[in-house]
Amino acid sequence: MNRREFMVGAAALPIVTSALAQPAGNTKRNVILYITDDQGRNDAACYGNPHVKTPGIDALAKEGVRFTHAFCTTPSCSPSRSVILTGTHNHTTGQYGLAHAKHHFVSFDTVKSLPNILNEAGYRTSNAGKYHTQPESAYHFQEYIKTTAPVDMAEQCRPLIESNADAPFFLCFCTTEPHRKFQREGSDPIDPATLPVPSHLPDIPECKQELAEYYMSIERADSGLVRLMEILKSSGQWEDTLIVFVSDNGMPWPGAKTTLYEPGINLPCVIRDPRNERKGYTCDAMFSWVDVAPTILDYCGVQPPAIVQGRSAIEAIKEEHPSGWDEIYCSHSFHEVTMYYPMRAVRTRKHKLIYNIAHPLPFPYASDLWESKTWQATRERVLTSYGKRTVAAYQNRPKFELYDLEADPDEINNLAADPAHATLLAELQQRIRGFQEKTGDQWRLKWERE
Repeated sequence: MNRREFMVGAAALPIVTSALAQPAGNTKRNVILYITDDQGRNDAACYGNPHVKTPGIDALAKEGVRFTHAFCTTPSCSPSRSVILTGTHNHTTGQYGLAHAKHHFVSFDTVKSLPNILNEAGYRTSNAGKYHTQPESAYHFQEYIKTTAPVDMAEQCRPLIESNADAPFFLCFCTTEPHRKFQREGSDPIDPATLPVPSHLPDIPECKQELAEYYMSIERADSGLVRLMEILKSSGQWEDTLIVFVSDNGMPWPGAKTTLYEPGINLPCVIRDPRNERKGYTCDAMFSWVDVAPTILDYCGVQPPAIVQGRSAIEAIKEEHPSGWDEIYCSHSFHEVTMYYPMRAVRTRKHKLIYNIAHPLPFPYASDLWESKTWQATRERVLTSYGKRTVAAYQNRPKFELYDLEADPDEINNLAADPAHATLLAELQQRIRGFQEKTGDQWRLKWERE
């Protein structure tokens, strides 16, 4: 079954209801969901970056499976986390944008997420570090660990992990790193001059300096994973614990975070299922963050709610090239409350179509991206290019962007107006419309009304 066939059976409801079952078989099916903040896919040693030290994720990849095609559905912190924890797109749950402060986006209060479901299934649940979804009742953990230093967080999780209680645990471990302002204490210095600049960013000194700070912050985030794995092994829980490592969205630069371009959505993902005898390989399934929750529930032996729009990858991760995992869908509407720019997208193995619903508007900037040294230097020097994309193209976008990702991995040559691609454009447009209908997307009305 491919993802389109799977989506045909998904109910298009505005709220989430729950159908529960008790864990089957081994009651010690523990879970750690490790979420870093704003870490791009290529920004770990096991993903081929020699300029950042990530012994934690590297060791996890040697013990499990590393995804080469893993994607968030929305490249913004709170909406992405809501998808990770519910298996449901944010336009269905109502978590359209950031949850904190005056942004004040909240999921419908009838939503039940992973901690709620696992609470009812007899799990001990704990959230360590960043907690960035609302309302609390919809994302309720039994315990909250508010320390933010990753190693200290891991130590405070030790009682949960080492407990001899019969009940298994679910730990959601969320670092604030490497979000700006790049906390990096404890990391070895990195010389900015030695760093190559990714193709979607401008090759200027300010960008190199920020990349060095960002890589050091990733190393700090990774230190918590190293300590957690040490605690799991010393406590005898290593062979009873599923570990899922993901980032919420792409790196915190214009051109990545808050965009549906590849640097914004194509992210690191490593899963270690202790029951899987195969270790240290890659999987090219197109795995979406909407699949995280059903994968975890499958491992736990707990029935997912009927509204869940993703599917379990427990069987898929046993293979390097599983069939039927060949497309993903994205849905982004807000970041900050002032950043209205709804986009929907479908990405296949070869192509991506982005539907910029509010295309007459200039593309908005997240506060932390606008204030970055990289972007301010771009403005001060009045640069016309930003990486391989022009500044004008970044700020002003057409209604549709169609890219051949094999021929044009930087997504520069928009094929949407090319008559030779008219049939492909129409097909992908219909896929997006079908996705919106099946998931109850309020923005589906824009096809007829604007």
